[in-house]
Amino acid sequence: MTKITIAQLYPRDMNLYGDWGNTLVLKKRLEWRGFEVEIIDHNPGDSTDFSKIDIFVGGGGQDSGQTIIQNDLLERADELRQLANDGVPMLMICGMYQLFGRFFRTIKGEEIVGANILPIETIAGEERMIGNIIIKSQEFGEIIGYENHSGQTFLDKTVTPLGQVIKGAGNNMIDASEGVRYNNVIATYLHGPILPKNPQIADFLINDALRRRDISIDFGVDNIDDEIAHKAREISLKLPR
Repeated sequence: MTKITIAQLYPRDMNLYGDWGNTLVLKKRLEWRGFEVEIIDHNPGDSTDFSKIDIFVGGGGQDSGQTIIQNDLLERADELRQLANDGVPMLMICGMYQLFGRFFRTIKGEEIVGANILPIETIAGEERMIGNIIIKSQEFGEIIGYENHSGQTFLDKTVTPLGQVIKGAGNNMIDASEGVRYNNVIATYLHGPILPKNPQIADFLINDALRRRDISIDFGVDNIDDEIAHKAREISLKLPR
């Protein structure tokens, strides 16, 4: 049985909003398709061999959590940047989305230097952006989630957002963009977690991992059952902001 390896980046400090659920979705969908799955938690000080990882996942956390992981992230930034440039699929949520950029500037003006993998910058705002959110993506259609952040993220013109906001705030309160798409990296503020109600994104990450291993993306797809995901989407689309 072929094994697919998923790495969770800093789950001890960056899993405040249940983003662990994204890893569970990837694991279950891979198992449905007949793959063995290994989940590796990478926390500060761990000597994880990133070259063995098929999919990277990172979640949200407080400013204090970002500070705790900063040194380790910067030490591993060159490796992660090269892997992202090579097309390794990655899903980065909220706090990890911010730290994959150049910096996150806190409300106190303190600057947390990021890994500089994504050409973005984030500045904390006075107002917190909280509530259900729907975005429209040319690649994935309607994406549903929940946002809870004060950071306002601004993208360089060299990258495209994940989508445009239909309901909610998104990256900032100015341009109606949400998230970032860069190579096979998906970065977004959407919690929920995002993958249970948006299985098309989970399959994107999985299929890119399979392509990199020269495995057919059609392998085991007939075993997938998205009935519950579709019902959850129907309910979520009716929720108020």
